Amino acid sequence: MARISTAHQAGRRLDLRLVRHLVRRGIARAVGRDSAGITAPLDLYAQVPALFWAYVRLERATAGLHGLDRRLHALAELEAATLTRCAYCIDLGSAIARRWGLTDAELRALPDYASSPLFSPLDRLVLDYAVAMSRTPVEVPAGLVEELRARLGEPQLVQLTHHIALENLRGRFNRALGVGSAGLSDGTVCALPAGRAPSGASPTRRPPGDRPSDPIDAAAGGPR
Repeated sequence: MARISTAHQAGRRLDLRLVRHLVRRGIARAVGRDSAGITAPLDLYAQVPALFWAYVRLERATAGLHGLDRRLHALAELEAATLTRCAYCIDLGSAIARRWGLTDAELRALPDYASSPLFSPLDRLVLDYAVAMSRTPVEVPAGLVEELRARLGEPQLVQLTHHIALENLRGRFNRALGVGSAGLSDGTVCALPAGRAPSGASPTRRPPGDRPSDPIDAAAGGPR
């Protein structure tokens, strides 16, 4: 449950309510499932209408980008979401990833992507990039950037970087203000937050780069 009110301006202003309705409908169509919690982050931004409109414009512009392969887009965002351990982002990201063609086996294998045969060399480069960009402090090897630039080209690399950076913004905003899972992946396979593993598996995720992990914050909840 969010730590501050989500029923401020969004409930009173007609223009914000209309945008909220359109966003909810668009996400529901994209993932094939509706939920009252879909708009929780947007409802928080509505506390500051100027930020609300700026954020909506940013998300619209991002949604209009189609230069990057959707599989790579989904992998990068979902990996970044697992690193911030944002329950909302992992829930929504898993639902979108399934719609974009990722299999249940691939979602389960994300913690071990570096050694899993389910991921191609390019998949692993993209996932390594998401890991490196999501560290604090950010540590992105120059060689990794050069290899991605050679494989993707500069425009796609910029898009990939933007998707990962935006996912970090979403995740950190949601975690700080207590936005939880919207239930979009309930009853289906969902990616795991970094530091959490299935029964019998290693309790931490250790892909290349020796990224740190810490215990899951129980108060943040998690996707099912």
